[in-house]
Amino acid sequence: MTADRPHGTRMRILRAALDLLTDGGTEAVSTRAVSARAGVQQPALYRLFGDKRGLLEALASFGFERYLAQKEIAHAATGNPLDDLRAGWDAHVAFGVDHPGLYQLMYGTVHSGQRSAAAKEAYEGLLAVMRKLAALGALRTPPDVAAQMIQSAAIGVTLRLIASDGDPASDDLSPGVRDAILAAILVDPAADDHTAESDTLAARAMSLDSRLADQPGHLTPTEAALLREWLRRLATRH
Repeated sequence: MTADRPHGTRMRILRAALDLLTDGGTEAVSTRAVSARAGVQQPALYRLFGDKRGLLEALASFGFERYLAQKEIAHAATGNPLDDLRAGWDAHVAFGVDHPGLYQLMYGTVHSGQRSAAAKEAYEGLLAVMRKLAALGALRTPPDVAAQMIQSAAIGVTLRLIASDGDPASDDLSPGVRDAILAAILVDPAADDHTAESDTLAARAMSLDSRLADQPGHLTPTEAALLREWLRRLATRH
């Protein structure tokens, strides 16, 4: 019981901070207000989080954990990377719109060079889907570039929707941007001959790059790195 007490106190403080954030934004999340809402003394909060910045950073990590848990519940992996990608985008945007204060804390107040373990886990999940698509020959851009494009676009769309506050004109924004980004990173089976040839070369380069990453074979690390660099050049030269 004693060993569990600090964890219980920490969660009570985080939930109190989340309530205040939801009601009044980051300005409402003072150490005094959080302590009062959680029913703990301020020294206990300082021992666990250091100061308000430490509390907000922990709250952002808490938000990522909730996001990942909610996303996992919302849809199970189908085995189809493209379907998973679409569902993942929609779940990301829905979470932000449903939890605007928390989302803005998670993505709108980032300190340079710092990402929580949960934020890294969220990105790694997206990158894993990109690598599956590359292995299938469906990706025309390097997996890490594609993942960064999708994440950046999804964050921008979600923040725009939060700012629009239910403006009906924004209803088509998320699916429109999602499909535009997918068109930019995926091979188009209906493309004209010239584009199809370029897409095929890029997709094959990315597929081989993906296989080299998993199974370098008989190549030395230097040889594998050089070959992967050439493959990426082929994939990005249209």
